[in-house]
Amino acid sequence: MAIVTPDLTAAAVALLALTIVSLAGLRGWRDWIQLKREEMNSGHAALAHDPGVPHAGSRIEIADLKERLRKLEAIAAGVDL
Repeated sequence: MAIVTPDLTAAAVALLALTIVSLAGLRGWRDWIQLKREEMNSGHAALAHDPGVPHAGSRIEIADLKERLRKLEAIAAGVDL
């Protein structure tokens, strides 16, 4: 007859918990991918961004690039910021 030790029990519980968390994460990932596929197929992703109006993130990136360019020009000119 096998004797189950507390260490073996703890390891089994930890493995079971890891399995449950992994399966839940995998299910969430698959559902998220399916949601993105449905958005792409329905056209909502394409309609969310009007090509005539820049996206807020791209405006921020452009402003950031302009600021970096200004700093690099100042460095090249020898001006101490």
